[in-house]
Amino acid sequence: MALGRVLHVTVPQISLEEAWETLSEDPDAVLIDVRTLAEWSFVGIPDLTTIGKNVRTVEWTQFPTGQSNPDFLAQATEGLSPEQTLLMLCRSGGRSNAAAELLTAQGYNAVNVGSGFEGDLDPQGHRRGGWKDELPWRQS
Repeated sequence: MALGRVLHVTVPQISLEEAWETLSEDPDAVLIDVRTLAEWSFVGIPDLTTIGKNVRTVEWTQFPTGQSNPDFLAQATEGLSPEQTLLMLCRSGGRSNAAAELLTAQGYNAVNVGSGFEGDLDPQGHRRGGWKDELPWRQS
């Protein structure tokens, strides 16, 4: 299936608090960060070590080309079952929502962490309100 916004499925949007609660309480829940290698390297990644988990990193679009990752579906779902809750995360919620739509259309239980890792732009042009402001993270 081609990547992109050709799907018409509704994906649940969850808050940072709901994301952390789900990851903490559901041993099978998986956080999938769909940003790029550059973002993971230079901006940071969620840190789930305090709850005994690792974040799964799978590019939705490939760095540095910006092309869709043709292997996204296989990489994102490798070893996972459709019953598991898959929490999708990107910078501010757009790419992760598209990824969650694709996974949902394929029968997976995907939700979108709407505020993303960095959050939305404030009036001064700074990103605020994302995972990085509220939850554990680290530089890679």
